[in-house]
Amino acid sequence: MSTAVIVLAAGSSSRLGQPKQLLCYEGQTLLRRAVETAVAAAAGAPVVVVTGALHAELLPELTDLPVLVVQCSTWAEGMGASLKTGLTALQSLCNTWATVVVILCDQPYVTATVLEQLVATYLDTGQPIVAAEYGAVRGVPVLFGAEVLPLLRGISNAAGAAQLLKQHPQLVATVPFAAGAVDVDTPQQYAALLRGEAPSPTGNS
Repeated sequence: MSTAVIVLAAGSSSRLGQPKQLLCYEGQTLLRRAVETAVAAAAGAPVVVVTGALHAELLPELTDLPVLVVQCSTWAEGMGASLKTGLTALQSLCNTWATVVVILCDQPYVTATVLEQLVATYLDTGQPIVAAEYGAVRGVPVLFGAEVLPLLRGISNAAGAAQLLKQHPQLVATVPFAAGAVDVDTPQQYAALLRGEAPSPTGNS
């Protein structure tokens, strides 16, 4: 089964004070790490990277990777705007993928294996949405089957994938992923990441 991947990297990192996408962890930027993970999991299916505030700054990290980079002009309105930009870009490439996985660039412990677990759970359960679960949070990375993409396209620009998960809990299966709680929004979280400490769940979505 073909699974496309959308990597959301459009934010301005206002809380961090520098581009989180370009922070280094284990010898790679967070952006490069996320996109390489996406490419590995997609296994030849399309990968779309959605930029926004920092389009030009991020391009050098992606020039040699088999991905489509698109800039969301309305990125400041919210994650929903970036999601819909990514979906539109995917449709412009092809319609041969059965599922779409959405990931962020600031969850450094997301691996191709985690994304493959989302796909396996989709196949096993028949549920059209499969979300990572950490603490009390259901969120990204998250898989959407083609049958629910109209719902995803209908979310507001200000909303993230979490809106859909909350509105349609009966459609959602989950994959336990405790390390999904680790993200990087503040200097303190980045320092904790470099120390190997896991912050509490933040509700990334």
